[in-house]
Order: sequence, then structure tokens, then C-alpha cells
Amino acid sequence: MARSLCPGAWLRKPCYLQARFSYVRMKYLFFSWLVVFVGSWIIYVQYSTYTELCRGKDCKKIICDKYKTGVIDGPACNSLCVTETLYFGKCLSTKPNNQMYLGIWDNLPGVVKCQMEQALHLDFGAELEPRKEVVLFDKPTRGTTVQKFKEMVYSLFKAKLGDQGNLSELVNLILTVADGDKDGQVSLGEAKSAWALLQLNEFLLMVILQDKEHTPKLMGFCGDLYVMESIEYTSLYGISLPWVIELFIPSGFRRSMDQLFTPSWPRKAKIAIGLLEFVEDVFHGPYGNFLMCDTSAKNLGYNDKYDLKMVDMRKIVPETNLKELIKDRHCESDLDCVYGTDCRTSCDQNTMRCTSEVIQPNLAKACQLLKDYLLRGAPNEIREELEKQLYSCIALKVTANQMEMEHSLILNNLKTLLWKKISYTNDS
Repeated sequence: MARSLCPGAWLRKPCYLQARFSYVRMKYLFFSWLVVFVGSWIIYVQYSTYTELCRGKDCKKIICDKYKTGVIDGPACNSLCVTETLYFGKCLSTKPNNQMYLGIWDNLPGVVKCQMEQALHLDFGAELEPRKEVVLFDKPTRGTTVQKFKEMVYSLFKAKLGDQGNLSELVNLILTVADGDKDGQVSLGEAKSAWALLQLNEFLLMVILQDKEHTPKLMGFCGDLYVMESIEYTSLYGISLPWVIELFIPSGFRRSMDQLFTPSWPRKAKIAIGLLEFVEDVFHGPYGNFLMCDTSAKNLGYNDKYDLKMVDMRKIVPETNLKELIKDRHCESDLDCVYGTDCRTSCDQNTMRCTSEVIQPNLAKACQLLKDYLLRGAPNEIREELEKQLYSCIALKVTANQMEMEHSLILNNLKTLLWKKISYTNDS
């Protein structure tokens, strides 16, 4: 007869404890292994995503190969490809075909943006950058005169911005920007670079609004790579955390953290005024109306003086351009008639086609973003009036009667209320 593992009663308790300890240890080892496995898998996936998103070496090679063969030229080319005084730092890319990096150019901080791939058709789930050239940098061709190049640019602007009366002024402005070495002439390489950049709405908007306070300054370009002013704080909310830590923070807790790390209320009010002023800049500006199609906090930043600066303007598009591209698009519901996150038209159920009229104006979208930002910590004496004005602003519709007059009235009332409260504070 086999001996019992615990033959004596006095041994039963130690045996039980030993078995219990072994079970706990095995359970601990299993969960430890599981955590290590899942964590390693997450890190691997994130690293794979990072290597796909961050292709700065490929971007630099493509641009520098074109520059060294004389195809393109620009003020940033020599620094990027020869002296290497322009280099890429932290990767900020969110899509593989839109490369974005913090960079340093001759000891000055900047943001480097590079387009890796061409969009040969319009994808309303992706980018509204209808770059139709089959081969990049193929226009203008050798032998093209300056006058012919001006006509090309004029036709492009007419398609993007509509038949504005002052497009010739904008063409001349573009030629000034294209003359990167400031020798009074636009070389073929400079013209090819300028033509490629003009397909990008952000570059065009930077040129149009180059004298405006809230638009980042263009530092230089090479091909369709361009360098813009660096912004010290790159979101209205929150603090920057390593992506590994971000993975394990619940979204609700992250929003609470964001609210804790905002500036003081007078400084938030000053930043908000900056956004309202930017809305004025793009609403029926000198070359038409532009639509803000992604008014999320990550696209807005501010400097050390709490002046608002736009971080990413790639989803700010000319109204004429958007209307032309979205009208008659097949749809089943209004959800099929959306560009970005905020430019929405309606679906005509009779024709099953998208209409061309965007429902919400820029101001309503800006107020929706600012509502929680401004109401949290607002002084009691203006909180009720501020809330009332913000909700009136959010209710604005493009189709409303006298929308432009109401738009101007609400915008001015909001700015006046905020300025009146912060004008004599140190924080402002």
C-alpha cells in the first residue's frame, strides 16, 4: 500500500500550507508571464507603428536625391543635404504619408513637415490634398517662362479659392516666397518646389496669413518639405507623457489630468481670444473663406506669452475647394458627407448625393472646443454671461438668416467679455 504524502495528522497542516504556497506561486508566475507577454506585444506593436509612422530618413533621402540632381531647390536644401545643419529630432507624425518632426535649423528650433506619398484621388477619410501629379516635381517643365508659371499658379488658385478679384496679388506673393535665395529670379528648381508646396493647403494658408499673429511663420522649404516656427506648448490641455505611459492611462483619468494642467483662467482667456481672432482671419479673409475641419485641442498651441499659435493647419481648407470636391458625392446618410471631424454637409435623400453647404461655421466649432476650457475656473461674476454667449455661439448655423451679422456680433461680444475681465490682470 502506497504511503500517504502526509501520514501523520500533525503533518497535514504543513502539507496544506506547502500546497497552498505552490498554488499561489504558480498563479503569480502565470500572471507575471502574461503581463510580460502582453506588455512585450504592446511595445512591439507600438514600435512597429512608430517605424511605419516615422520615416524621416526616407524623406530626407528622397528630397536630397532630387536636390543633388538639380530637380528642386529652396532655402532649406543646402542646410538639409550638404552642411546638415537642419536635422530631424522627435517624431510627431500621426500618418505615414505626413511626416512631422521637431527639428533644429542653425540652432533655431522648428517643425519639419514632409509629404511621403501622393494622394491620387480624394479620400474623405484621409487628407484633402488633391495632388494630381503622377510624378512629383514634374511641373513646371524646362523652358517654362515666368509668365507661364504665373498663369499656372493663377489657374490653381482660381480652382482652390474661387474667382477672387485679387488673385494676381497672391500670385506675386507666391513668386516672392518661391525666390528662396532672394536673387530676384525664380529658378526652375525653386518653381518646382513652389508648385509642389502649393498643392498643400497648410503651406498656402501660411503664405496668405504670413503677417497674422496666430499663424506659425514659414522658415524655409526644399521640394515639398518645409520648416515652420516651433510652438512651445503644443496643446490647449494636458502634459506630455511618454507613449508607453499613455497606453496604461484610462481616457477618463487622462481628461481629468488635462484639466489639472491647464494655465490659470486669465491665461486661458487670452489663448481663447487668440483662437477667436484666428477664426476672424480665415473667415472671409483677403482670398476667400477657409473652413476649419478639425478643431481639436491637439491642433492648437501657445507660446510663453500665452498667445495662441496654430500647430497643425492641414485640415483648414478653402471653402470653394471643399464645396467643389464634396458636391454630388454619393451618400447613404449625412455620415457619408464629412471631411475631417468637423466639416459636415447633408445627404440629399432624393438624389443620394452630398450637398455642398457646410452646416456649422468655424466660430461654432471653436466655441464648442472652448466651452469646457473657459467655463472651468471662470470668475463667478461673468460665468453666467459667458456660458450664455458660448451656447449661443455653438448654436450658429451657416444657413441661418443674417448669419454673417450674427457671427460678427457673437464673436465681438465674446472677445469684449473676455478682454474686459483680463485687461488689468498680471496673467494676461
